[in-house]
Amino acid sequence: MIALLLAAVLAGCGSSSPAADEPDPLRIGAIPDQDPEVLQRLHGTVADSLSDALGVDVEYVPVTDYAAAVSLFRTGDLDLVWFGGLTGVQARLQTPGSVPIAQRDIDADFHSVFVVNEATGLAPSDDLAPLADLRFTYGSETSTSGRLMPAWFLAEHGVDPAGFPGGPGFSGSHDATLALVASGSYQAGVLNEQVFEARKAAGEIPPSVVRYARSPAYSDYHWLLGPDAVERFGDDLPQRLTGWFTGLSADDPADAEVLDLFGAGSFVPTEAANYEQIERIGRDLGLVN
Repeated sequence: MIALLLAAVLAGCGSSSPAADEPDPLRIGAIPDQDPEVLQRLHGTVADSLSDALGVDVEYVPVTDYAAAVSLFRTGDLDLVWFGGLTGVQARLQTPGSVPIAQRDIDADFHSVFVVNEATGLAPSDDLAPLADLRFTYGSETSTSGRLMPAWFLAEHGVDPAGFPGGPGFSGSHDATLALVASGSYQAGVLNEQVFEARKAAGEIPPSVVRYARSPAYSDYHWLLGPDAVERFGDDLPQRLTGWFTGLSADDPADAEVLDLFGAGSFVPTEAANYEQIERIGRDLGLVN
């Protein structure tokens, strides 16, 4: 009996469970720049499509704020994150070995939109100076399109980006900025143009919101891959991911769904050099160390 038990134990020690050999899921995330329901639909679709294409488990993990996305990427709890330009720079500098994967075609020529409440009486203009005397809200404090670049452009027009009456607000997201300006809680604000146009197409821009000005262009959103994922899934993972994103075609119904959700015609390869302007401005404003 003892011999049989010993044999069974030894046999068990020599066996391996297939599940033990499988890597953890590829965990994807995104900065929470829109309503949670929108983000769940968007990145849940990406997770399902990416899982089918690469033959690996992919899991979307929601986060509470921009800083959490950067922190969870740094600790390896998120592997592949849809960052804005500034948070992407922050995450890459804090996570040696991280690799930019792809950006949308529109991200190489991205814009912010300044909006005002109709009660201000302001008509659309290229002059940002009249905004200086209004109660003004940005989006998140570390949003590229909702804070960093708008602050830079305001300063170029002689407006102190921190000098609005009562100090600037920080709504937390582009959708929240629209709601606050629509209600009159703030007289003016700024958000990313892609969100504004998407809400406009959906008939969701209240009549009280006036599109006041469009910013100059800059580079913005991109996918960033962490080094832990490469260790788990192989050295070719960056190339496989870039190939999948850039291979999405509007002629394929499944691909078109992903592109439509991102408001993109296509994805294109990207590299760290594309965000040097954002890094420089971030350092000037004390948002990048």
